[in-house]
Amino acid sequence: MSDPLSDVVALLKPRAVFSKGISGAGRWGVRYAEFGLPSFCAVLEGSCRLAIDGQPELILQAGDFLLLPKTPAFTLSGFDAVEPVTMVPVYGTTQVDELRHGNPDGPVDVRLLGGHFDFESPDASLLVAMLPARVHVRGVERLATLVRLVREESMAQEAGREFILTRLVEVLLIEALRAISDEQTPLGLLRGLADPRLSKALREVHGDLAQPWTVVQMAAIASLSRSAFFKRFTDTLGQAPMEYLLTWRMAVAKDLLRRTQQGMTEIADRVGYRSASAFSTAFTRHVGVPPSHYARRAS
Repeated sequence: MSDPLSDVVALLKPRAVFSKGISGAGRWGVRYAEFGLPSFCAVLEGSCRLAIDGQPELILQAGDFLLLPKTPAFTLSGFDAVEPVTMVPVYGTTQVDELRHGNPDGPVDVRLLGGHFDFESPDASLLVAMLPARVHVRGVERLATLVRLVREESMAQEAGREFILTRLVEVLLIEALRAISDEQTPLGLLRGLADPRLSKALREVHGDLAQPWTVVQMAAIASLSRSAFFKRFTDTLGQAPMEYLLTWRMAVAKDLLRRTQQGMTEIADRVGYRSASAFSTAFTRHVGVPPSHYARRAS
């Protein structure tokens, strides 16, 4: 049986590009503009305030982990009132050992490991929409350990670095997403996977995309009537079942067109279409260009 969460992360194709230590001492505050890329941090010691635009303020403390799949503007600060210093997000690698905010010589009030990475998938915005806007997890040591490993590997500059970083970030994403509490889970795939009945249908669909699925078939797997399944699925994932299925089929088809030399008939069959012409019509309507044109453009 397939694992839909792993499927989404695999299609996102995350890769690590930047990691650094961060500390604050005394009176300090920094303000970052919207960045758009996914970012993360683990609090190693102490505590600080985090105010993300449009969200309730958070108090970050030792043992916390934070993941922002699409980083908005935010302010990070100590607990004294201060005008935050405007910071410019830096894309890419750096060898800075630790970025200190506030008093450069005073005792540290908070120490974090943070960084950001990138999604190579051109469908990143579509797939990120399936994830929570903010993941805040407390007391999961595995996440802090993974962040430390990302930090160490990003600094090492040894053979195999990019491969190891990519695998570490994939594991970091999955660990963070499956560690969030039910109350943090918004409408979308994660909430669907938390529902025992919907989860059965989602896993079957992801595991056999070539099947000509209908709502009736999915409902039977979930042991629900068609109408009850349709309402429960739509209320939980924010999409009707066939809309979700079409979105996922097209995401997989685009990935196959980009990275393989398979023919249209084979790709059509893999994503649930019985002919290349039916697949081409659906793909063109959904993506805006025929699959052959998309494949040439991607290559």
